[in-house]
Amino acid sequence: MSTLKEVRLTVPVQPEDLEKLELGTVVYLDGVIYTGREGLYKRILDEGHAPPVDLASVSNVNFHCSPAASVNEDGTFNVGAVTATASFRFSRWLPRWFPLSGCKIIIGKGGMTEEDYRTHFVPNGAVYLTTVGYGTGALLGRGIRRVAACHWLEELGIAQAMWVFEVEKLGPFLVESDLKGNGLFDQSTREINERVEGLYAGLKPPALRRYGETTSRTDDVI
Repeated sequence: MSTLKEVRLTVPVQPEDLEKLELGTVVYLDGVIYTGREGLYKRILDEGHAPPVDLASVSNVNFHCSPAASVNEDGTFNVGAVTATASFRFSRWLPRWFPLSGCKIIIGKGGMTEEDYRTHFVPNGAVYLTTVGYGTGALLGRGIRRVAACHWLEELGIAQAMWVFEVEKLGPFLVESDLKGNGLFDQSTREINERVEGLYAGLKPPALRRYGETTSRTDDVI
């Protein structure tokens, strides 16, 4: 029985770190990362606000997530979990985000298309890491050692603010895209589609079908 390859990377990650990553490798992170999703992207890229801090000096890892956080009376924070969000919704901002941020790793849920990877990630020497399944927010929260900063909390709210976390063995994540623009999910989907017809070989067509159900793109439903 084969086991998944596992690596532990120190942030900021270096180009040679990313060159070694293969699709499906399990990754854990140590160092400083920041959260940023559509609220941050819109405020900086669409509305023209200057970033609250020099992004490249903070980290080169951007996590698409919402922290389960609360603010204490003394201004410190409690973060019990971080819930990843679907990254494909943010791909339209990436052509401007990569040059501005110097980001080399984006983390989120579900990934993007290989077209996105090859168009946006590859030219910028970046890769995508995906969370593993649902309900891992509390597990990922264990890797957060300290909230180093929180920017634009009042302007954007807890979910959309830019959180800066010091992390230790944050993960597990899976390598969803590599430096060549290959995507784990797209690759797996192609392999499944090539074999799925064989599962039904020799069986008779179903006697009953749901209304409108078809496997042909040429069929019309009236």
